[in-house]
Amino acid sequence: MLYSTLLFLHLAGAIVWIGGMFFAYFCLRPAAGLLEPPQRLALWAATFSRFLLYAALAVVALLGSGFSMLALIGIGRPPLGWIAMMVLGLAMAGVFVYVYAGLYPQLLKHTRAAAWPAAAAALNSIRRLVAVNLVLSVAVVASVVSAR
Repeated sequence: MLYSTLLFLHLAGAIVWIGGMFFAYFCLRPAAGLLEPPQRLALWAATFSRFLLYAALAVVALLGSGFSMLALIGIGRPPLGWIAMMVLGLAMAGVFVYVYAGLYPQLLKHTRAAAWPAAAAALNSIRRLVAVNLVLSVAVVASVVSAR
């Protein structure tokens, strides 16, 4: 029962985080491109204020449940795919922390100050890192499938 609960939390966290990044990158980004910079950047700042909180909770759920499942089966016995998933997931979490704690505050600051070029630069950096995390998430899924 405990393992099933942890697995549920793990999968739910992955769905929220990866699904949110996919939506932002492939759906919201093209649609937001129709707006003028002040409206586009304000939209992104408002969107991230909600999404990054949910993503932070998802990252905590993923890390907590992942390490708990690893402890349940024994740290010395995980399949190679789990090790790959852990390494890639930790890299993704590091990218997320940088976006959340480093780039997002810059986007907010510059958007509030109507410093549109600086806000756009912060958003562009976030966009690139979301793309990196989406690629890493595909590698994570491939590693999990290989572990079965």
